[in-house]
Amino acid sequence: MENPEVAVSSCSAHNDENLCSYRRHLSVSQEGLLEDQLRRKLKFFFMNPCEKFWARGRKPWKLGIQLLKIAMVTIQLVVFGLSNQMVVAFKEENTVAFKHLFLKGYMDRMDDTYAVYTQTDVYDQIFFAINQYLQLPNVSVGNHAYEKRGGEETALAVCQQFYKRGTICPGNDTFDIDPEIVTDCLYIEPVTPLDNTTVGKHNLNFTLDFHRLVTVQLMFNLKAINLQTVRHHELPDCYDFTLTIVFDNKAHSGRIKISLDNDIAIRECKDWHVSGSIQKNTHYMMIFDAFVILTCLASLILCTRSVVKGIRLQREFVSFFLYYYKKEVSLSDQMEFVNGWYILIMVSDVLTIVGSTLKMEIQAKSLTSYDVCSILLGTSTMLVWLGVIRYLGFFQKYNVRISWDLRALLILTLRAALPNVMRFCCCAAMIYLGYCFCGWIVLGPYHVKFRSLNMVSECLFSLINGDDMFATFAKMQQKSYLVWLFSRIYLYSFISLFIYMVLSLFIALITDTYETVKHYQQDGFPETELQRFISQCKDLPNSGRYRLEDESSVSLFCCCNGPSEHT
Repeated sequence: MENPEVAVSSCSAHNDENLCSYRRHLSVSQEGLLEDQLRRKLKFFFMNPCEKFWARGRKPWKLGIQLLKIAMVTIQLVVFGLSNQMVVAFKEENTVAFKHLFLKGYMDRMDDTYAVYTQTDVYDQIFFAINQYLQLPNVSVGNHAYEKRGGEETALAVCQQFYKRGTICPGNDTFDIDPEIVTDCLYIEPVTPLDNTTVGKHNLNFTLDFHRLVTVQLMFNLKAINLQTVRHHELPDCYDFTLTIVFDNKAHSGRIKISLDNDIAIRECKDWHVSGSIQKNTHYMMIFDAFVILTCLASLILCTRSVVKGIRLQREFVSFFLYYYKKEVSLSDQMEFVNGWYILIMVSDVLTIVGSTLKMEIQAKSLTSYDVCSILLGTSTMLVWLGVIRYLGFFQKYNVRISWDLRALLILTLRAALPNVMRFCCCAAMIYLGYCFCGWIVLGPYHVKFRSLNMVSECLFSLINGDDMFATFAKMQQKSYLVWLFSRIYLYSFISLFIYMVLSLFIALITDTYETVKHYQQDGFPETELQRFISQCKDLPNSGRYRLEDESSVSLFCCCNGPSEHT
């Protein structure tokens, strides 16, 4: 018996008359045939790649591409990470070298305590840095050089900031001050040719009024080339270092803190030539990155096509239920057609394509956006590996069966617990923020870990996880007995509340959801309308009923043009 051929199209609410006319043209047997075809189509849609292969012999291209992409993206990330390590090491080592070069008597790991306490020491530090800058080519063991602008070497700027007017007499408890800040700068050109003479107070018209002094800043620019990449068959980068040495006297406490800040910019070298096989290695890596882009592009196209097919099938199922059963399909059933894993893969593909393009530009020395490229490639690789959980769903050992679909137990538990966990976290966050503000304003003046809101939040989060408890108690200053007593009540109450109650309740929420899932695993999960509808199809994947040549060309709806003619 020949199957009737009916065209499918979407229907809107105002087409009820056409739909009724359409239904009158179909016999009961034709409606049953359409319903069976829809069940079979839905069951095939929710099969995993292995079952689809048995059903239609369709090769799992998406699965193969995802497995290939996992390997390629990971290799790409490791290669870029090793290259980025050299960049980071070069930046850090140069910063340490500059501190030893320009800060007199500097020793490693003394950044927080490096300060001077006498006027003579302040002048010594300033002129030491100036002389080191002027004698840099003779004293530095690195390939550092002065920055040139228009053929001339840039000058070192010595800028002091001070109150416009001020008369301070602490002995009489009197002062007269104008808080307006005035900046006065002195520029020193590099000495050419260099000699062994040193610059001192007698050479420069430079004096400091320490009663009004706020800060002194020494600012200068240096350049360098990272040659260590040559040994790893990569083209070197050129670096611009903008250094600022700050003498901080804002507190006027008798202690002037000294710090060196190094702002680093990576530039494309203007004129370079490297002999050997570096160019070939660069080309090979760019070919590999191009292949990664093509693989991700193919994955993106396949996943987009699958998402579009899912949305179309969703509309078809919703229309079928609405006009055959007079029922609205629930939102949860409709969302089953939107595969979140495909959305995750699509986002990962886009990030990988953009990140790989940036990586190719970096290798060609057209761009130097290492940080942006790291964020894109790192995030995309993380998402790719998260997607591996989906493939664990194809093995019974790691899963629970939910009627017609396989879900990873971890993902199912997290999905079920997420709404309650989010509501609970919102309530706990209110308590947490209250403790943060209270600790900052009360304990901040007496405890180094409570000096800023960010530090308070980090300290309290560490306490929740049981880290650094004794040090937090011990570092509390005892200058004010009232504040010290308050700190004990504050810390004991926070630890007791969050560790013994909040954290335990948080774990209990997830544990309760897990137990519910395990219970459903044994006794069966509640079936939705969609699952009940599909479960009536008893055809196995290898039954041959899913072959396209065996399916009739009957389709479900024709609303706009009325029913098509029977053949």
